[in-house]
Amino acid sequence: MSQTGWRNKVVLTPDDPGFPGKSMYDAAAELERRYKKILLLINSGSGLSDDPKAMAQDLARYIEDKKTSKFSMGLVTSNINSPLARIVQEHGNVVGLRGRGRSKPSFEYSEIGIMGDVFELGSLLLLCMMTEAIFRNLQVDGVFKLCEEEFSKLGSIIDSNLESETYTHLVDILEKRTNVFLGGRGTGNEIAKMTAIRLFHIKGFMGDNVYTARGVNTPHPRAGDLEILVSFSGETKPVIVWCDVFKKLNGLVLSITGTKKSTLAEKSDFQITLKETVKIGQPRRFYMRAAYVLSPLPVKLAERLSERGLKLPEYIISWYHSVTQ
Repeated sequence: MSQTGWRNKVVLTPDDPGFPGKSMYDAAAELERRYKKILLLINSGSGLSDDPKAMAQDLARYIEDKKTSKFSMGLVTSNINSPLARIVQEHGNVVGLRGRGRSKPSFEYSEIGIMGDVFELGSLLLLCMMTEAIFRNLQVDGVFKLCEEEFSKLGSIIDSNLESETYTHLVDILEKRTNVFLGGRGTGNEIAKMTAIRLFHIKGFMGDNVYTARGVNTPHPRAGDLEILVSFSGETKPVIVWCDVFKKLNGLVLSITGTKKSTLAEKSDFQITLKETVKIGQPRRFYMRAAYVLSPLPVKLAERLSERGLKLPEYIISWYHSVTQ
């Protein structure tokens, strides 16, 4: 949401308190009353996930029942022949974004990623650049120019952090019997959850747990546990409080911020700074970059365990992946 570029546009997700219905079919009538045009935008690598397919089916049924032209659909997927893609194609547009394809389960995580993370990181960048293009009132080709511009920067950002002492210390901590806690507010929380899911695939096999801060099942940390906090300003009060509480219980804190001298960064045991100069209200690339910088963590942990003689085949790691996603 922004003051310019996005003016007169409202973004809702089915999980928002303001979403006007228990299903897309129920919500459609109220959405049609409120707005002139409505786009249902879906991101699904496989195109087989039940929740997005149910939403698309509900909206397609509403469109056909009411003969309305106010709705359209968009889908980002790596499977353009999926049942979900076929529904969306009848009422909108499908963007094919290649992931790993039909790669067999592997040990070579550094080459092909872990499970769906290649598609998820790619779609994250694409959607962020779409947001920025809309903000700047660019045409469609502007999205791809922004993607090319960002790709030229991402590699060096990731490499510089992977080769740092901080990253080595993180992997040292993760290979021990530690639980991991991740948190942030707003977009930072979404990046924390994205990282938590991938990291749990490895830590879960080791008998450890990965939690999100303030989750319904989040326990007290133990001494030596690791907390990863994401905040662009480094001054978000609840996030600073999480850091203070964690350190009082002798936990270790890594902060990812946009400012090196922020309160959160200075209180943390380890810090990663991703500097970015943007005005308030403009789209930021900080959180997307934070996701990319954190994405090698489970890969590096799997590689470290392999060096110790413990190789984790992907079919075992996938056992920890939610079947409802």
